[in-house]
Amino acid sequence: MTTFTDSHCHLDFSELSTDLSALLAQCFQRNIKRIIIPSVSPENWSKVSSLVNTYQHKDQQVRLFYCLGIHPWFLDDLEMNHLELLAMEVEKNQNKIIAIGETGIDTVIAKQQNDTQKHLIKQQQFFDFQLNLAKQYQLPIVVHHRQSHQYIIPMLKQHKLTSAGVVHAFSGSYQQAKEYLDLGFKLGVGGTITYPRAKKTITALQKVPLSSLVLETDAPSIPIKGEQGKYNSPLALIAIFNQLTGIRDENSALIAQQLESNIDSLFFMP
Repeated sequence: MTTFTDSHCHLDFSELSTDLSALLAQCFQRNIKRIIIPSVSPENWSKVSSLVNTYQHKDQQVRLFYCLGIHPWFLDDLEMNHLELLAMEVEKNQNKIIAIGETGIDTVIAKQQNDTQKHLIKQQQFFDFQLNLAKQYQLPIVVHHRQSHQYIIPMLKQHKLTSAGVVHAFSGSYQQAKEYLDLGFKLGVGGTITYPRAKKTITALQKVPLSSLVLETDAPSIPIKGEQGKYNSPLALIAIFNQLTGIRDENSALIAQQLESNIDSLFFMP
């Protein structure tokens, strides 16, 4: 039976958590059997952990997993001591979490600040610290990017993570994709590919090996084409999968099988 994993979904966000049991039941019915929840700031570390603990023993339910990290969008009220708090949380939960993240660099957010350069430097410091955590605990890392490949790729090359990770919501050229693949990273395939205007990204995802891809929704963000203006849902994973099968040469059964194998090798193998 074909099953699916949403490798990046913010189930703890209020847009999704109001009737979570019903949503997860719908996911299960559509063979979405695993969902990975990244965290974004100290404020939601305990929430994602509690969410996973709440649902882990329920029958006929999607299996939930979580990551710990600090997202570049949530740095305004944070100081360097929050990184030490993150390190303590990771140490305490190292046998429960499956990755560090979501973390990364976002130059669009930086440009919206009063001091763009200062914010960009702070993003790099927070990203660097989390890369070190991933290396220390031999965990994969979930990387957020937006107009920032030029900053992220050199930092990944510098750290040489043994467990690599996933470039969440990949958008970019084939050459940029290949640089990540050469470092052992997988590419997160999400709602972006449902938009015909994303030609560069679609071309890249047609050319890379199938073994380098994982599915994701980033719900409640990045709604698929036709759902603009609405909150995204992990249920959109099936539409994203169908779109991917439409741009790849392999048959859908092979694609589904390989996508799950990619998730297993990245997050669930010792």
